[in-house]
Amino acid sequence: MAKAKEVFIGAIDQGTTSTRFIIYDHQARPIGSHQVEFTQFYPEAGWVEHEPMEILESVRVCMAKALDKATADGHNVDSGLKAIGLTNQRETTVLWSKSTGCPLYNAIVWMDARTSSVCRKLEKELPGGKTHFLDAVGLPISTYFSAVKLLWMMENVDAVKEAIKKGDALFGTIDTWLIWNLTGGVNGGLHVTDVSNASRTMLMNLKTLDWDKPTLETLGIPAEILPKIVSNSEIIGKIGKGWPITGIPISGCLGDQHAAMLGQACKKGEAKSTYGTGAFILMNTGEEVVKSKHGLLSTLAFKLGPKAPTNYALEGSIAIAGAAVQWLRDSLGIISSASEIEELALQVNSTGGVYFVPAFNGLFAPWWRDDARGVCIGITRFTSKAHIARAVLESMCFQVKDVLDSMQKDAVEKGVIKDAKSEFLLRVDGGATVNNLLMQIQADLLGSPVIRPADIETTALGAAFAAGLAIGVFKEEEIFDSGERTKTSTTFKPVLNEEFRKKKAESWCRAVERTFNLADLSL
Repeated sequence: MAKAKEVFIGAIDQGTTSTRFIIYDHQARPIGSHQVEFTQFYPEAGWVEHEPMEILESVRVCMAKALDKATADGHNVDSGLKAIGLTNQRETTVLWSKSTGCPLYNAIVWMDARTSSVCRKLEKELPGGKTHFLDAVGLPISTYFSAVKLLWMMENVDAVKEAIKKGDALFGTIDTWLIWNLTGGVNGGLHVTDVSNASRTMLMNLKTLDWDKPTLETLGIPAEILPKIVSNSEIIGKIGKGWPITGIPISGCLGDQHAAMLGQACKKGEAKSTYGTGAFILMNTGEEVVKSKHGLLSTLAFKLGPKAPTNYALEGSIAIAGAAVQWLRDSLGIISSASEIEELALQVNSTGGVYFVPAFNGLFAPWWRDDARGVCIGITRFTSKAHIARAVLESMCFQVKDVLDSMQKDAVEKGVIKDAKSEFLLRVDGGATVNNLLMQIQADLLGSPVIRPADIETTALGAAFAAGLAIGVFKEEEIFDSGERTKTSTTFKPVLNEEFRKKKAESWCRAVERTFNLADLSL
């Protein structure tokens, strides 16, 4: 048996714009990591795709480089690595050939809006329209979810139609694609997904945690192309030959936002916001499914073992957060690196009346308007690029506030929390949280404290926790004992006065309303 200090857990964090692999020791401290960005494809306006084979290669490179770094630092990773956890961008949809292992089409990314016509058709045909599947799967009909992306491929891609007809097609979200390849691919790869990723397909019954047969029948989706659903923390299978790591069990799998919840140790009534390409706010609602009356989604939080209780969550998703900063950098050239936005925005002490709403592909929660498009209003001759940079940061925080306001209303109404304003703390994580100005703006606009942990990569940490829990490296009580971590956290407290906060929120709502019904503007 390896000594405790020689025990390591690896975490694959496959995100929307980059992949990383982080190795943790038995005290959940990172001892080696590597990250690579990969290509974003935009074939048409509103379309976003990834190349699945490029994603596989990014995982391979990150594994190898992280292992090299940890070994170079004196860690005996070869003998000490005991398990791998996996976390991934959710809803992004892949179909591939069982016999060749080749993708039948590029992966259609979660924020892709090409399926709006599929959604409109379903809404017209089905009783209840947008809410037809809500009771069973917790989700409205939206371009966001995997099922409509799958339908689009079944209708528009000949290779997909042919493979389904021959019984050669496999469907999956990114976790499924990675696990199938990691465990052998065409040579016996395991075709599985976990409850959190399955809950985002619009096909899983929230109560039974299995594929919902009436939904499959209504949509005409064959059950045989779907993966088996497992819990978030159990030994799924071992990594096969041809990878930098072999023979090690994959024992944890969660969608990225669920992994961040676990990494942030969110108990019932506690919420976190992850700031990445988009922003995602989840509140643990305990063992009951809470149905939102305020535009949020009912989803899984996590299920930490095959026989463990299921924790559910309310979620609000924001399509464009950090992606707006990338847009300033890549499309407008206002900044040359994402980190420059803080310095530029600090050159002014307000937005000068400018409001920016990044509805590039529509708006998700709590608005659910796929006809919305981005606007920047309040511009005068006084407006500078610093004002626009600050308005972009504010837009991220306003969107989070919209979701949290809705979440708190639902949570109070359902008894999950007693009072929305009594000591409410928002836990934050993700790459953009290194921006201190962004965090201060968030606290100011919420009127409540924001807590940033010392390790902001809580998504990868959550995957490592799930994997380590399944093999006995971590205990559940240790994971949820956040006392020690709180000591090393940074707290941002609001300084904006209440009256001004309300005025700014009203102005923001006026700006959001300006984005509606703009999708059909002439080119």
